[in-house]
Amino acid sequence: MQDITVDELKQRLNKGEEIIVIDVREPHEYADYNIGARLIPLGTFAAHLEEYEDHKNDEIVLHCRSGKRSATAKEIMVAQGFTKVRNLLGGMLEWQAKFG
Repeated sequence: MQDITVDELKQRLNKGEEIIVIDVREPHEYADYNIGARLIPLGTFAAHLEEYEDHKNDEIVLHCRSGKRSATAKEIMVAQGFTKVRNLLGGMLEWQAKFG
């Protein structure tokens, strides 16, 4: 599935759409700034995939600081059979630059 821009995600969240959003940054990064996503650091990410087994065909948006770690997490999910995984392009750097 194609990745998602910060503008698209922001619009969809503002509309109240139910989207699974996972933050793969470290706890200290999350504490500094977050958008309310569930925190699962990339280092422990694979161990938590079974929690999302019932969502293999649901849209899941992954994000990190810049988009690199979340791209890795996306690869992990796709390899495990998840079909609608999207990476937030530009990550929290882009989000903060646009929305503060």
